[in-house]
Amino acid sequence: MNVNVSRRGFLIGSAATTTALLVGVNAKGALAATASEAPMTDFNPFVKIDADGTLSVVIKHFEMGQGTTTGLTTLVAEELDADWSRVKTEFAAADNKKYANLFFSIQGTGGSTSIANSYMQYREAGAAARDLLIRAAAQSWGVDPSSITIEKSVLKSGGKSGHYGEFIAIATTLTPVEKPTVKTPDQFRLIGDASLHRKDNNSKTDGTAIFAMDVNLPGMVYAAIYRAPKFGGTVTSFDDSEAKKVGGFIAAQVLPNKAGVVAYGKNTWAAFQARDALSIEWDFSKAETRSTDKMIEDHKALLDAPQFNANHEASLDDVAPLLKGAAKTIDAEFTFPFLVHAPLEALNCTIEPVGKGVRVHDGCQMPALTVPTVAGILKLDPSLVEVRTLYAGGSFGRRANPQADYNAEAAMAFDLMGRKVPVKLVWSREDDIRGGYYRPMAAHRAKIGLDDSGKIVAWDHRLAVKSIMKGSLFEGMIKDNVDPTSVEGVSESLYTVPNFGIGLSDFQTPVPILWWRSVGNTHTAYAMETLMDMLAHETGQDPIELRLAMLDPSGANQARMINAIKLVRDMSGWKKGDKRGFACHFSFNTCVAVVADITVSDETSVHVDKLYMAVECGVAINPDVIKAQMEGGAGFALAAIMRDQITLSEGEVEQSNFPDYELLRNAEMPAVEVGIVESNNAPTGVGEPGVPPTGPALANAIFATTGKRIFDLPMTKAGFDFV
Repeated sequence: MNVNVSRRGFLIGSAATTTALLVGVNAKGALAATASEAPMTDFNPFVKIDADGTLSVVIKHFEMGQGTTTGLTTLVAEELDADWSRVKTEFAAADNKKYANLFFSIQGTGGSTSIANSYMQYREAGAAARDLLIRAAAQSWGVDPSSITIEKSVLKSGGKSGHYGEFIAIATTLTPVEKPTVKTPDQFRLIGDASLHRKDNNSKTDGTAIFAMDVNLPGMVYAAIYRAPKFGGTVTSFDDSEAKKVGGFIAAQVLPNKAGVVAYGKNTWAAFQARDALSIEWDFSKAETRSTDKMIEDHKALLDAPQFNANHEASLDDVAPLLKGAAKTIDAEFTFPFLVHAPLEALNCTIEPVGKGVRVHDGCQMPALTVPTVAGILKLDPSLVEVRTLYAGGSFGRRANPQADYNAEAAMAFDLMGRKVPVKLVWSREDDIRGGYYRPMAAHRAKIGLDDSGKIVAWDHRLAVKSIMKGSLFEGMIKDNVDPTSVEGVSESLYTVPNFGIGLSDFQTPVPILWWRSVGNTHTAYAMETLMDMLAHETGQDPIELRLAMLDPSGANQARMINAIKLVRDMSGWKKGDKRGFACHFSFNTCVAVVADITVSDETSVHVDKLYMAVECGVAINPDVIKAQMEGGAGFALAAIMRDQITLSEGEVEQSNFPDYELLRNAEMPAVEVGIVESNNAPTGVGEPGVPPTGPALANAIFATTGKRIFDLPMTKAGFDFV
């Protein structure tokens, strides 16, 4: 990181007036520091140190339960040798230029990138602050800076000592070093400490944590929307005579985009009851009207003649003659249903008038999308849209859709209400399950050709799935018409596969689809790891030994996966011939390997007894958070893969709430033992990579125990019950 810092920003402040030291980077990406009284306009602080010695870390990635407030804070606190009990966190303001995700180039959280993209940024900010404080203390005490140490937020040299805050006035007059020296792994005190408690533990336990759903402003009006029951439907007319009979009803209006009718009430219940009492006429001429069986049939038809080549090293035409000459083939066809995100905190957003602009109260995952969306609908300059980011009760991708749909709806509702009072839009559970965004339905067809010795000679792999990226703000990721999120996990497989042809077709439907925890890997990992297990069975090889043989140890990520596989093999005590399931997968630059132990009774009743999970994710910033993410990812995957699906009847979603779209029950959650491969490499993602290999590990365990393969999800379609 190069530095080009103006003295203007630093020669300010005095012991009498300086209330805080701010350290971060300026618009050019250079390290910078200033006092709170005169912040630079192009400055984005990551570190704030108050006069009383309190350290606050500014979090540019929002918290939805994945642990960013703890992880990013650890990086700064480590470099400053801070007293963890005195470290606070606060969410960054919405500013696309100042707080951009370095991987996305816009401000937002997702793709398991928070720690990976901010690792050195936050560490260097902390190291720069440390250097400034040490030099300030040396100047104050008249000692050599090398004599000064820091322990639990206190600087010491000989018999002298003082907390951070005693030196911030001098520190604001100093220029940060061009490249601060960060700690080496052997010096880590907080990074890697499994006993370090999460920063959001206490507030989420005692109820003081503020989520978007908790916002309650004076004069606030509540809004609920009656959306089209078929995706793509539009309003032609409505009657609110029955809604007017609901106590607390205020008004009802057609949304400008005609996608629904918004009902206003004096409280949430009134808004919901009035909404449900509306009588609406719809135009379904452009809506999805197919049922699930027909949509599956149409997906499979696309597999016959893929539209795009997803592997330029070998086309399906190249592979075809090799398959014809194979001594034996392994054939399989898979189908995957729509899945909904269903975060426990239902979607909601509050917009209030503030001066000439508005303030958006939201568990905001993508400020870079929310701000322009709200500004565009309200015809405001984006600078007049302020976002107050709050905790979010889960997301799994739902809050990060390119259309910023619920923010857009809130803005329309606020506008229709006259923009004079705060308006809070609230979704019900039924709203989100019946009319939200979904993991796309997908179909795979694979044919693997083997020679007489059982070695692969060619592999034909075809996928049909609606593109998430096409037509969105992220369309720039598409190359040669191939959406990478449709084929990831197949095209990016770490296995050495000769003559690997991959064909893709884009399914078309008005059903809105979106990334869902681990995106395309949710279906590609299941297909690939089931096929690998089939290959092991067909050739009489141990499933783990087969994978190890197909991973080239000279490749960096392959070597990481080998380490994860060997760790889980040792953890689980795996032996050749065990009736257990194994799967591994590389996603979000992280390697995860899983062994599943199950009990099957009456041939169809399955209980998942235990999962062993090994993860290679670079340096483990917070081991306890990593373990929690692996455990949570496993539970999330099991519920979805065992029984969950979104089905349509003539275009309308049949599920509505948790009774028919079930979460995993306590008794169904297996014991999970997580092992973390020791590494000093830069950290990689952990929020999503635990999901993809869990399902196929269970499927492979079911085959090992019952001899039955499961190709169509959810597993209950194959007649299995889970107990």
